[in-house]
Amino acid sequence: MKVTQKPFGVTKNGEEATLYTLANSNGMKVSFTDFGANIVSIIVPDRYGNFADVALGFNNIEGYEDNKPGFGSFIGRNANRIAGARFELNGKVYELEKNEGKNNLHSGTNPAYNKVMYKTEIFEDENMVSIEFSRLSPDNEQGFPGNLDITVTYSLTENNELIIEYHAVSDKDTVVNLTNHSYFNLAGHNSGNILNHKVWINADQFTPTDDKLIPTGELRDVEGTPMDFRTLKPIGQDINSDYEPLRQAGGYDHNYVLNIKPGEIEKVAELVEEDSGRVMEVFTNKPGLQFYTSNMLTPVENGKDGATYDKWAGVCFETQYFPNACNIKSFPSSILMAGQEYDFVTIYKFSCR
Repeated sequence: MKVTQKPFGVTKNGEEATLYTLANSNGMKVSFTDFGANIVSIIVPDRYGNFADVALGFNNIEGYEDNKPGFGSFIGRNANRIAGARFELNGKVYELEKNEGKNNLHSGTNPAYNKVMYKTEIFEDENMVSIEFSRLSPDNEQGFPGNLDITVTYSLTENNELIIEYHAVSDKDTVVNLTNHSYFNLAGHNSGNILNHKVWINADQFTPTDDKLIPTGELRDVEGTPMDFRTLKPIGQDINSDYEPLRQAGGYDHNYVLNIKPGEIEKVAELVEEDSGRVMEVFTNKPGLQFYTSNMLTPVENGKDGATYDKWAGVCFETQYFPNACNIKSFPSSILMAGQEYDFVTIYKFSCR
């Protein structure tokens, strides 16, 4: 196991960014930058021993300063959508940035968590190497109450696991829902669309939405619908089905209600690319998973290695509380009480078949 680092450019504010690379003895490498705590690359072998970067992204800091799709991004204070860009907590209404129509998406831009600098610590072990990014999100940042101490720790193991640990504590009751917004393409980041990738999701239900992709509060069975991924199937098999949730989103952009025991880290999803043999398994102890097939990706022309990323170029598995959970009392609560610890884990494990 080893860690290397090198300069990654200078931000518009004059901050010097660093690129950190974790590597294991299998040849797997994962790179991160302290600008935004973003995942920059994930390099893994195929069944023939050929290595490829399976995460969409950019070669330089300029790409991550723009990064409208959120490639590799650490998302907070609240991932996903909040209806009306507002919520009420302890009798007080908090107004947020309306950055997706009248709603709030991924907490807005003042500032976005994926576009600020983080303090860095490195931890090395015989079978695992870790990098911890941390910062204080001050009271009322993005409109949320409470000074929130945040750490996101990325670890690489000898089992080709990328472990993401989220930890946060606030001095006031607040809303916290952290996630990672990496776009995966197991054939290689610049290899075209992911429609032939096969997916399995351990969920009997999903949360249907209105036309603005805000959940209605209903939990709907996937049985008999194109939303059913309980048996491994190609992403493209049903993506163009005449089914209202798919029409609304232009593909898959939906929260799945995971079949897991509260507090348990369990396998919740799998992604398979048969030509390369690459497999990615997803484990988490979060209650929801946003399955997003990059339907809104307009051509991004400055990708890594000169790549252009078009619609359906990657797929996201964003572990989370359900969208708009702070306003829908029947959903698992995204409220973090003062002094309480926010402590969640997501694991992306890579292998070949």
